[in-house]
Amino acid sequence: MSVIALPVALRADDVIEEIIARVNNQIITHSEFLHSKEELKKEAQQQDPANADKVVADRDKDVLRDLIDQQLLLEKGKDLGMTADTEVIKRLDDMRKQMNLGSMEELEKAAQSQGISFEEFKQNLRNQIITQQVIGREVGSRLTPSKEDIQKFYDTHKSEMEQPETIRLSEILVSTDPKPNDSRDEAQRLQAGQTKADDLLAQIRKGATFEDVAKKNSDGPTAAQGGDLGEFKRGALAKALEDKTFAMKAGDVSDVIRTKQGFVILKVAEHHDAGVPALNEVKAKIQDAIYMEKLQPALREYLTKLREDAFIDIKAGYVDSGASPNQTKPIETASKELGAKELKKKKKLGLF
Repeated sequence: MSVIALPVALRADDVIEEIIARVNNQIITHSEFLHSKEELKKEAQQQDPANADKVVADRDKDVLRDLIDQQLLLEKGKDLGMTADTEVIKRLDDMRKQMNLGSMEELEKAAQSQGISFEEFKQNLRNQIITQQVIGREVGSRLTPSKEDIQKFYDTHKSEMEQPETIRLSEILVSTDPKPNDSRDEAQRLQAGQTKADDLLAQIRKGATFEDVAKKNSDGPTAAQGGDLGEFKRGALAKALEDKTFAMKAGDVSDVIRTKQGFVILKVAEHHDAGVPALNEVKAKIQDAIYMEKLQPALREYLTKLREDAFIDIKAGYVDSGASPNQTKPIETASKELGAKELKKKKKLGLF
């Protein structure tokens, strides 16, 4: 679950409408507020349908707070010179590849076909990246757990870490199913499949990486992920496959195996014994757990400080659940609207 809601780009038809909050020289509109409420309902329904109403009721009061958080973090990102342009391009290209599209123009058309403005989508993505970068730099970088923290967490949560024996598998599938315009009979397809699978296994034995061979040659649905099939407990696989793969060590690659779909080559990417894993095996997960445990309170403390350095004005009838008693309300001037940096500068000098 994300720390804050995704930002909503301002559309042309939103310009002349009710403004419910001002954050320095930025505004939050009623339509953005309503859109965030709708997104909260959709997210709750997708993540936990049985308790969606309770989740919405618990988080609804924080919708305006989250929108103000976004504005404060985006402004901080601007002050820090963050643009996220390179990362936006990278993520869009990753999306294009995942959708098997040939160009950005095709990705744009795909977005438009779903009624999404591509420019708005890119702006939302850029805003999301910038807020993540600000949080990582200004808050997350100060939350690195010590060795003592990690050991204490491990000792305290040992019973929760106990696990059954599991393996993580990757596959290369050479399908022998008939293809359109393929005039070969079943025996010929089987022979061709066996030959191809033997050749791919030989490449791996000679040093080619399993993941690269899978990406280029596997007919399985996980080819783009290097053949990653995920984790399996005992009892989840067919008995013959279970006996073979659970006897293998991490990094081992099987011989070619005949299946109903064709021929497969399996790799045991990970093999975890039953019981409590050693500290070094779960250290990364523990670091993540400690980080997430500390992140929310540290982030709220940081956002409270940003509020105290900003000028925030909330329309009557709306409540910022993250407000600080030390916030300053904007002062209207007849001459001109002060920019955000000038407002903050005057505040720091004690002029307001």
